[in-house]
Amino acid sequence: MTEKLVVGIDIGTSGARAVALRASGAVLAQASAKMADHGANFREPGTWLRTLDTALDGLFAEIDPKRVAALAADGTSGTMLPIDRLGLPLADALMYSDPVADADILAAIARVAPAETAAHGPTSGLAKAMMFRGELSPWKVIHQADWIAGMFSGRFEVSDENNALKTGYDPVARHWPDWIAATGADVSLLPKVVAPGTPVGHAVSEHAHRHGLSPQTLVVAGTTDGCASFLATGAENIGDGVTVLGTSLTVKVLSDEPIFAPRFGIYSHRIGDRWLAGGASNTGGKVLAHFFPDGRIAGLSNRIDPERSSGLDYYPLVGTGERFPVADPDLAPRLEPRPDDDARFLHGIFEGIAAIEALGYERMAELGGPRLKTLRSVGGGAANPAWAEIRRRKLGVPFLPALSEEAAVGAARLALRGALEAGALSR
Repeated sequence: MTEKLVVGIDIGTSGARAVALRASGAVLAQASAKMADHGANFREPGTWLRTLDTALDGLFAEIDPKRVAALAADGTSGTMLPIDRLGLPLADALMYSDPVADADILAAIARVAPAETAAHGPTSGLAKAMMFRGELSPWKVIHQADWIAGMFSGRFEVSDENNALKTGYDPVARHWPDWIAATGADVSLLPKVVAPGTPVGHAVSEHAHRHGLSPQTLVVAGTTDGCASFLATGAENIGDGVTVLGTSLTVKVLSDEPIFAPRFGIYSHRIGDRWLAGGASNTGGKVLAHFFPDGRIAGLSNRIDPERSSGLDYYPLVGTGERFPVADPDLAPRLEPRPDDDARFLHGIFEGIAAIEALGYERMAELGGPRLKTLRSVGGGAANPAWAEIRRRKLGVPFLPALSEEAAVGAARLALRGALEAGALSR
């Protein structure tokens, strides 16, 4: 019998990646494509689709698409798209970082939305849905991952609990809350929401046929890019944490209870009966890039003794304002005094970022989450040995290797879950 596989799709800010997993969870094949090669407008859904098609063409050059038992997609959290009844976009998307400038919309949400919802702020999915309703006459306003999945299943009205969080969905009660209508938003424009990993249809669309997928291939509800990246690492036990050392610092921990503390910038995504709690700080690689040119950090790091303290007490930020583990728009950077020795200055920045990371995990434990038990690190900063040792000393838990850093692998793990539960695949 031909071995069945699952496929995960990641639509990122600069490209698309597709990964095929065996039933064991091992990666069999993968392919990617750059968005810049397929259009200058990254907000245009057609650019997303052309980029994805190139990635899938590469993947299916290595594996037979008829072997795919299920697929799932992740997308950027908070990216919203207005569509008609056929799933055709009515305008370019508003991306995750695009703010809504309409003060009346923001005030309407702020007036009735509970403090713990992630729908506050100008980049929330709900604010974007309300803006599209005011300018167009959409059938639905959906998330990026919803539209990608719909291109294979033909069902554009279904979303997942993770993407819906910033649009106001209540993951504890598991429904769109009543207060959304009180903002003036049209709740009928929002998609139906299911748990990530839930089969929502089959690959029966023309687009699925174009790639040679079987009409028996399940299309499974996906997640956000951030949640997919966590799932890809292999973290799966309560107390497992993942730190992303990228442009910013993101920390997440798997919890048996949700944590919603907007005063500290902490929110939780539902993953089955567990919760992925975390937040994102404004510190991180952007601070390092601000002070040091490319290639300089590695040389200076070789001069750092991570077992000794720098003697500096920094809160490294590029500008004023912090989101997590302190939500304070007026928080100023603390990067003085600056020593003459650049290696010691870098040492102090490494320690400062590590202290913020440790405070983030400690804060979540104080609010009812689990104590950090293990840590996996991803992102460019994870490869720096001196920084890793400083962080290990600050955090005091075992550092484990990440199985993968690819969000597409996390999406594929959801596809695997859906296929196993539906009996479309056996280990």
